[in-house]
Amino acid sequence: ACHALNIEVALDIAVQCSPDHPWLKQHPNWFRRRPDGSMRFAENPPKKYEDIVNPDFACDDAGSLWNALRDVLLFWVAQGVSIFRIDNPHTKPFRFWEWLIREVQLRHPDVIFLAEAFTRPKLMKGLAKLGFTQSYTYFTWRVQKWEIEQYLRELTGVPERDFFRPNFFVNTPDILPFHLQSGEPWVFKARLALAATLSASYGIYNGFELLEHRPIPGREEYLDSEKYEIKVRDWDQPGHLKSYIRDLNQARRRHPALLQTNDLRFVEINDEHVIGFIKRSLDGRNTVGVAIALSGEVHDVWFPLGDTLVEVGGELKPPVAVENLITGERLPVQWGGLQLRIDPARDPALLFQCLA
Repeated sequence: ACHALNIEVALDIAVQCSPDHPWLKQHPNWFRRRPDGSMRFAENPPKKYEDIVNPDFACDDAGSLWNALRDVLLFWVAQGVSIFRIDNPHTKPFRFWEWLIREVQLRHPDVIFLAEAFTRPKLMKGLAKLGFTQSYTYFTWRVQKWEIEQYLRELTGVPERDFFRPNFFVNTPDILPFHLQSGEPWVFKARLALAATLSASYGIYNGFELLEHRPIPGREEYLDSEKYEIKVRDWDQPGHLKSYIRDLNQARRRHPALLQTNDLRFVEINDEHVIGFIKRSLDGRNTVGVAIALSGEVHDVWFPLGDTLVEVGGELKPPVAVENLITGERLPVQWGGLQLRIDPARDPALLFQCLA
């Protein structure tokens, strides 16, 4: 039914079992027990999950266990699922994932594996190296201009760019970051624009479109979490961001420069609360500039284009004008750059195509 509507389903795979799962009776040797015989529940320090148990990947019958887990994924591939978000892969043996991804992709090369691992950088990069197609990132907690630039330079530098494909999430079922808890529309728009323009892939969790922001006091978690209750939302309630998200996604589809991550160059903007960068498509024919406010006041900034070049008829030329990707407004390039005014109350992000 989803495919008939041109919608793809991504399935969350958590390699764990509830205490009443039939495998615990059918294959008791697949699971670890304490010396007193009780079942050992799952942990991801400092968190403990007393309602689930993890299989023992190094048990005496590990071959059968691994094959059974592989067959779970192959079953869903047969139902039309080609995207898997793997829950907490860093808490399972790396050699298992390397084997599993190879087993699935040898049969179905188009299957995508997303590593949902919020852990140490070395572990996240290790998962990417062994075969995960995309990876969660620290973007959710990169807020200041300097730390965003530093992090993107790491992801787009060598050797990370050769194996680590980032997916930027503005929020998740588990995380309501502190910077969204004010509920200010400009913050939601700015974070969305950063994710949608900096990374080729980005994600939104339900409720972001409606500016949902009620936290558990003092924590980065939703108070009324969809993990524990069924939520019925009015998707057309006043103040929603649906049209803003639509405009950004349409701009991404029209401009291949935004659909890649590695060709990214930050520009020097003399305002610590405005970040600016230029991206160019893989074929060099599409060049896009982006300026995003990181605070709520109006900003007047100079956006230098520097040595930016645009391909026209096989030749590289400096841009003479820019066109706003959302409004279509054109501005001339003067003295090698642009004078921009950003009013976050209207839109904290300016996206424009460079024209020669």
